[in-house]
Amino acid sequence: MQFKEHKRLEGLHAPFGASQSSWLRYSDEKIIDSYRSKKAQEMGTIYHLWAKQTIDLGIKQPRSEKTLYKYVNDAIGFKMNTEVILFYSPRSFGTADAISFKNNKLRIHDLKTGKVGKIESHVEQLLIYTALFCLEYSKKPGDIEMELRVYKNDDVLIIEPTAEDILPIMDKIVHINKILDKIDEEG
Repeated sequence: MQFKEHKRLEGLHAPFGASQSSWLRYSDEKIIDSYRSKKAQEMGTIYHLWAKQTIDLGIKQPRSEKTLYKYVNDAIGFKMNTEVILFYSPRSFGTADAISFKNNKLRIHDLKTGKVGKIESHVEQLLIYTALFCLEYSKKPGDIEMELRVYKNDDVLIIEPTAEDILPIMDKIVHINKILDKIDEEG
């Protein structure tokens, strides 16, 4: 038999395919929620790509409290880099939406395009990015200023963490990696 080729689908997994069989037990409502969530993630990816390109090109947007415009304009105004990977190990890294480190001040901005969830729930993600930055670039969190922002639902949450907020996360990242390194060494 000659099987049909589906080159554009290679390496992908369908949300309701064989590799994720839990959907067999979903109610209609759960299927709809799952599908809507997947669509929202796809739109989030598109918004992030547009924002990255717009920031990188320096194209300011109309002054507005709209999440996307405010995020883009702030990142341009602070001369931030976009989609920067912060790396500690192959097990511990993340991509900051927008980041800058100038005059001993770290700024990390995170764009959230989904409508669900409270803005405060995204703070830990920014704290982890901060810990990864400090680990990768050998910065002591007590020696730098830090401002983190979450942009969501036409609101901006500004966080100014302290060393006491970041150090335990740094320690946890290092600890986890030591444990996993040991497991890898033991084979």
